[in-house]
Amino acid sequence: MNIALFDLDHTLLPIDSDYTWARFTNEIGWTDPEESLRQNDIFYQQYVAGTLDMREYVRFVTRAVRAHTLPEAQAAQQRYLDEFIRPQITRPALDLLAAHRQAGDALVMITATNRFIAGPIGEALGFADDHIIATELQRDTRGHITGEIDGEPNLREGKVHNFGLWLARRNLASEQVRVTFYSDSMNDLPLLERAAVPVATNPDDRLRAHATREGWRILDLFPTH
Repeated sequence: MNIALFDLDHTLLPIDSDYTWARFTNEIGWTDPEESLRQNDIFYQQYVAGTLDMREYVRFVTRAVRAHTLPEAQAAQQRYLDEFIRPQITRPALDLLAAHRQAGDALVMITATNRFIAGPIGEALGFADDHIIATELQRDTRGHITGEIDGEPNLREGKVHNFGLWLARRNLASEQVRVTFYSDSMNDLPLLERAAVPVATNPDDRLRAHATREGWRILDLFPTH
């Protein structure tokens, strides 16, 4: 079984959807712009450095949603998708997905971004809901997001763990699949090293240098960050 596995932010999108969500909540008046941007920048630098605490970050990035009703959150989710995400979906990214789809590969998106943000984006890109692996969020009995993570954060080694669970639910062993994995970030090195075909896609400087040393394919779909 051939699987085309894709990271999301700076891989299929030229933006970071988590980071941009904070810009969106500032714009609609749900968060204080100065304080939100300050904290967002700190978290993003931690992500780039590979030191981000995902549980702490998820509490931060979901706080605006948790202060509103479920219908309000869902309306904001749709508005964010339409106004901030759809304009960032590029033809080269869609063409890459279409080429793998035409080849008969199973398309799977795997992202550190939480399910509330990543789910609708993945579906807009053409991924089936059960082919989107994201950081899952705990919800209370009313369906409200609690701010905590359900399961393993989908970051670094957590992606390896969660992809393994995804395969196991389909009764697939790792040796039964051939994975081509597209990612921009050194945070994904644990999973890139396990892929049959690792593709450094719009890579950051560290991943570009690593991919060059290893002889991996380097793919630039759009200007790198």
